[in-house]
Amino acid sequence: MGRVTGSWLSGPQIGPATGVDNEYRGQDLGLPESGPGSLATGWPRVAALLVDWLIAGGLAMAFVGFPSPHLGTTQLGIWFVMGVFAVTLFGFTPGQLVIGMRVARVDFGVERNTAEATGEQSPAAVGIVRAFFRQLLMVFLVPALINDYNGRALHDRATGTALVRTR
Repeated sequence: MGRVTGSWLSGPQIGPATGVDNEYRGQDLGLPESGPGSLATGWPRVAALLVDWLIAGGLAMAFVGFPSPHLGTTQLGIWFVMGVFAVTLFGFTPGQLVIGMRVARVDFGVERNTAEATGEQSPAAVGIVRAFFRQLLMVFLVPALINDYNGRALHDRATGTALVRTR
């Protein structure tokens, strides 16, 4: 009975569109297996989010004060705006900078992604529209918790981006 329920409880597996099995995460995107340019793993992503959230919390307390009933909403708004503009202008949030990651566009194809990862080309700008929708999807948290076969969260997959390591 466990075998039957395991087949439908585990759900469909999202695999690469080419049908080829990858040897490592990000291979089908043209990214290296490890080092700069490789896909960031889960815990560094969480650490960067925590740093950004703490920065937004500190700024929110400076604006509305600690005992304010609007502290949480202000913190969310600051985090949202900080994320959109930092990713648009620099390609990373302050937390991602501290942890050593950046948001990269991966919708240009394998050749461009490989050239960016090896340093042959400068990284493509994410743009304000992608940054806005990426941050908007992160507000709901669920897309950030669901990962595909590469370990990319759904908000990254929906916006054609990936969080890659810088060091």
